[in-house]
Amino acid sequence: MSAPRGPPGADSAAASGAVGYRRPLRRRDPHVTLGTENVLNFWHGGLSDVPDEVWHHPSLEVLLLPDNALTRLPARIGTLASLHTLDLGHNHLTELPPELGDLTDLSRFLYVHDNRLTSLPDSLGNLKRLTYLNVGENRLTALPDTLGSLDALVELRAQHNHLTSVPSSLGDLAALRELWLRGNRLTSLPASVGRLGALRELELRENEFATVPEALRGLPLLRRLDLRANRLRELPQWIGDLRALEKLDLRWNEVAVPDELLRRLEGRGCVVLR
Repeated sequence: MSAPRGPPGADSAAASGAVGYRRPLRRRDPHVTLGTENVLNFWHGGLSDVPDEVWHHPSLEVLLLPDNALTRLPARIGTLASLHTLDLGHNHLTELPPELGDLTDLSRFLYVHDNRLTSLPDSLGNLKRLTYLNVGENRLTALPDTLGSLDALVELRAQHNHLTSVPSSLGDLAALRELWLRGNRLTSLPASVGRLGALRELELRENEFATVPEALRGLPLLRRLDLRANRLRELPQWIGDLRALEKLDLRWNEVAVPDELLRRLEGRGCVVLR
């Protein structure tokens, strides 16, 4: 089950305004300096290869290539040592080169949403400063264990893939505030997820959970929990102990919410959708 999609590029860094982006700059003048940042923007440029112009700017900080027809990313990408933002969303990439892990200054945004990736390189674990990673809408069957090394990661989106599990190393992401796992094939989560003490939002919609994962009871700051369209039939009483919970979405399940539990949740202002 996949959600209706917006217009091409609507979720990309270049088009959505994410991480402070303005509207895409015109294609006819791709190399633009905004303030102190060196930016190359090839959004919706009809490209099948990364333009040679990219390699003429070794001090490049922002590279935007979303909504093209790229099938490969050259290993040379690892030479752009000053990049802090890289947007490759909405292309036809089938793999990412290990050299991507050489971009150790990549700190704001790595976006590879809506490609044809079946795996991610272990070298992504070298991106210690990265705060936002979007690998959604690909064909991933697993996430690399090395993602647990992304100490600065605040938001991880891996929605609409073919994941049947996630690595226990995700529990090491101490700064993580949002985790999107919607539209996969998950039936459980590792106990280590309970160590995500900074997590505010957990998106588990459209998976195959028959029970609410026990690991979630250890999330003191969790505010939003989306469990729509799973296989839930009952709720554990400990859900009522999640003191920060503001929204619990249970729609499109066959779950019965005990009256006492419902009163506990709604009595402190939690919205329960069922």
